[in-house]
Amino acid sequence: MNAASVPTFPPVDVLVIGGGNAGLCAAISARRAGASVLVVEAAPKFYRGGNTRHTRNMRCAHDAATESLSGPYTEDEFFDDLLRVTQGNTNEDLARMMIAESKEMLDWIVQQGVRWQPSLGGTLSLGRTNSFFLGGGRSMLNALYLTADKLGVDVRYDAEVLDLEIDGGRCRAATIKHPEGLRRIEAKSFVAAAGGFEANIEWLKEAWGPAAENFLIRGTPYNRGALLRLLIDKGVEQVGDPTQCHAVAIDARAPKFDGGIITRLDCVVFGIVVNNRAERFYDEGEDIWPKRYAIWGRLVAQQPDQIAYIVFDASSLELFMPSLYRPIAAASIGELAGKLGLPPEKLEETVATFNRAVQPGTFDDKVLDDCRTEGLTPPKTHWARRIERGPFYAYPVRPGITFTYLGVRVDARARMHMADGSLSDNMFAAGEIMAGNVLGRGYAAGIGMTIGAVFGRIAGREAAAHACR
Repeated sequence: MNAASVPTFPPVDVLVIGGGNAGLCAAISARRAGASVLVVEAAPKFYRGGNTRHTRNMRCAHDAATESLSGPYTEDEFFDDLLRVTQGNTNEDLARMMIAESKEMLDWIVQQGVRWQPSLGGTLSLGRTNSFFLGGGRSMLNALYLTADKLGVDVRYDAEVLDLEIDGGRCRAATIKHPEGLRRIEAKSFVAAAGGFEANIEWLKEAWGPAAENFLIRGTPYNRGALLRLLIDKGVEQVGDPTQCHAVAIDARAPKFDGGIITRLDCVVFGIVVNNRAERFYDEGEDIWPKRYAIWGRLVAQQPDQIAYIVFDASSLELFMPSLYRPIAAASIGELAGKLGLPPEKLEETVATFNRAVQPGTFDDKVLDDCRTEGLTPPKTHWARRIERGPFYAYPVRPGITFTYLGVRVDARARMHMADGSLSDNMFAAGEIMAGNVLGRGYAAGIGMTIGAVFGRIAGREAAAHACR
């Protein structure tokens, strides 16, 4: 591409690539610091914001209860939770810094027009740890866009980045494809906040093989990783494993893209999960649901044909938030198996074996209770109750990919590392595109929004400081 022949937009101090939570926090932060800011968003205006549209909450450390949080959630507890879900696969210095900075986000995000609501109850058990957005993710996103507009941030939609001019760890300009044609944008600082590559099935297949054809993408179809690929190809150091991602079990009847949070299923802990051979394959009661729900996408991805079924009975039907789709119901386990296309005798045997292994206990889905199995492989270590009260129900589930963890390496100032060991002079990153620095694997509810907001605010502040010095 001959950059000299491409028409040029007016130069800006800070160019933010990506218009979701991370990008908007960066844009607002940079603008409040005195920089001129342009945000380019690949999606049309209606679909702006990437996966932020589908979110509900953010996990932040805090020392006391608030109007929207039922109790304290200390930095140490947050860090312990992060270590547990990542199994130690995190940059501990960056993680501790992010957690410390998250304490300010509860107020800072409100100052940008976002409002909190009391946390939801039920199986998520997040009333103490996570703050919920009043009106959900789209309302949160609209509030940030309104604030950005009032501050004078310029936004261009349907603007896909095709090229970056990077030399010696410094980015000088970007070329975008815009409804008016190709345009070149010069900027003093750049913030990459364009998400991961979860909507790029071909890239997912490079990591996962043919199994990726059966993955469903919970969020935007616009996160195809084009900017991430450009940065890596042009000398930015990558971080993370391309097979690691936020992957949950979602209703198999969901659309291929953009089904959102209403296709997620939170009933795993109340029943058993079997593959298409009617065999259990993992402990459904391993831990409190917000610390384990994001392992189930990977588990289902490892099963034959990437399909599984959550089976439960009438005693559990009203204990969780349902999917967009109704559960499949039947008067008997054998009839249920027939409706699911599973071998009836095998499913009946699996359920009977499970029922015999269930031990007496006091059921409580809010804590690690003493309802367990004995002599069963794999065990169910908590919330184990016999599946015996008809009618019987099931949800078919497939891997639902939210976002990928392969990204660019950053430091505590959100500056990108170059593959040659140097630090970029003017390139910063925030959100999913750098989440692998903190999330080497695993997930806990709300951390993605924390990463985006904290590093977005830092990236904007640092990008403005560089541009205005």
